[in-house]
Amino acid sequence: MGRQLSVETAVCSGYQRLTEECQRALETWDEHRAEFRRAGPIGQAAGDELLRLQAKYARAYAVLQRHMHDCLLCQMVSGVGERDSSSDAYSECI
Repeated sequence: MGRQLSVETAVCSGYQRLTEECQRALETWDEHRAEFRRAGPIGQAAGDELLRLQAKYARAYAVLQRHMHDCLLCQMVSGVGERDSSSDAYSECI
């Protein structure tokens, strides 16, 4: 292999961190939705909690998207990914 740099190793640490945060926020929101769905009708507090978790996920996703737009390394990887459609390094968290 030598000194070749693959697309997978070129992803910046900021992208990886933000993707993990986004995934955690989505999983938490999904888990709570499933809990409340099993429990039946939910009250105001539970509804507010779901909205808070949804907003947290939306913020995390927006920060990730903004990072991919602003980060030169992510832009470079994105350009490579467009030419090599078999690459999975530049995927969304959802």
